[in-house]
Amino acid sequence: MGQPTGFLDYTRETPADREPRERIRDWNEFHIPLPEDRLRTQGARCMDCGIPFCHSGFLLGGMATGCPLHNLIPEWNDLVYRGFWREALERLLKTNNFPEFTGRVCPAPCEGSCVLGLQSPAVTIKNIECSIIDRGYQEDWIRPRPPALRTGFKVAVIGSGPAGLAAADELNKKGHFVTVFERADRPGGLLMYGIPNMKLDKSLILRRAGILREEGVQFVLNTEVGRDYPVDRLKKEFNAIILCGGATKPRDISSDGRSLAGIFPAVEFLRSATQALIANRISSGEPSATGKDVVVIGGGDTGTDCVGTSLRQGCRHVVQLEIMPEPPRDRAANNPWPEWPKTLKTDYGQEEAAAVQGNDPRLYCMTVKKFLGDEKGSVRAVEAVKVQWQKDATGRFIPKELEGSTKTIPAQLVLLAMGFLGPEETLIRALNVQQDSRTNVKAEYGEYTTSVPGVFAAGDMRRGQSLVVWAIHEGRGAAGACDSYLTTKSDIHG
Repeated sequence: MGQPTGFLDYTRETPADREPRERIRDWNEFHIPLPEDRLRTQGARCMDCGIPFCHSGFLLGGMATGCPLHNLIPEWNDLVYRGFWREALERLLKTNNFPEFTGRVCPAPCEGSCVLGLQSPAVTIKNIECSIIDRGYQEDWIRPRPPALRTGFKVAVIGSGPAGLAAADELNKKGHFVTVFERADRPGGLLMYGIPNMKLDKSLILRRAGILREEGVQFVLNTEVGRDYPVDRLKKEFNAIILCGGATKPRDISSDGRSLAGIFPAVEFLRSATQALIANRISSGEPSATGKDVVVIGGGDTGTDCVGTSLRQGCRHVVQLEIMPEPPRDRAANNPWPEWPKTLKTDYGQEEAAAVQGNDPRLYCMTVKKFLGDEKGSVRAVEAVKVQWQKDATGRFIPKELEGSTKTIPAQLVLLAMGFLGPEETLIRALNVQQDSRTNVKAEYGEYTTSVPGVFAAGDMRRGQSLVVWAIHEGRGAAGACDSYLTTKSDIHG
């Protein structure tokens, strides 16, 4: 390392954000970049730790430990410290196809397993990663590089989310003809319509898709395979197929009053908001938070995005219900390093709500008992109750309602941000591929092959709802498996 004592000499510094009351007036990204000298100082904090768990990339305690892409983090941290930005970019792109996405939306499991985090705040890995790729674009180092030779094999990638884009990028680099099918009007999948613009500017997705196009990848938009594009035609025209359609069935709730108007899956609300932004409107009709009391059911990134989007649309008030207890400020004894730290985090949405409303919008250990409606059949309030987590006869923790804790919360808009159950099944059934017990496409990890020869699966469609960084990892892996199939099988030409 260029400065072996950097972790002792410097403290962790992350970019400042625009003031919450100011930034909710627009949809722009709100992080203020660190000057280069301070970024280099942050790179110097990366210690010569011997075993860099930051790029280990395995599951521990059911959660990612280190980077699933196995990014060469100590190498590019040191290169940034030394001022060798182009070399740092080359190291970064060896393992990550789209650092401009992960550098913005990844929760950074790499930082959770940073060895420095044992005794001090972790290295600002995510921010340095984002700075490297942004510098690459600013310096015009990132240009289309079409493959010199083509194999003649044709691959269809279904879905243009991070798994699909990564698979397409890798296969195109190997010289195969790649066509990406996307049912929406723009590429990106949930990157485009599931993550709001202030968190991931949509121009970044379109920029990367434009580079892929110039490199030879074809995009067929507004086309749902299995409905608009027959499966028989797909099998006839392509030598291999990779399924990257995501886990897009939202988890619902069965409480009384669920059929009332004004209750929407979170992804529908977020998609509507982005469509309105692209069309240069505040809202595109329902669902809209403008002038309403909003209740978001569920935590996590999607819940936070609903809070931030509601504030930007001009909601009257927003509350976020979380059924789990409030996490501790520091690691609990049963959550040791290098596990992902299950500690309290205040994200941008909660910070903005607190600035506007005077308090954190989250209510912990709360669940919905029923929805209350008005005379027009629309939701007017949520009746919630506090729960206590107790062990049942089998030793499993279950929520028990606390008597006398019922609370009525005004709501003319309710957003269900409770995650996703699995992939939609129209295409799966049309292809006749096997599914696992969770309804995901059955394909062994590392192989990515389905029950149908020449059909592969990757990302959330295979593993279930997960992180963008895992989707990129899977897309790369599926591309490798598909390439091996194409180049070793002799009977696929027909």
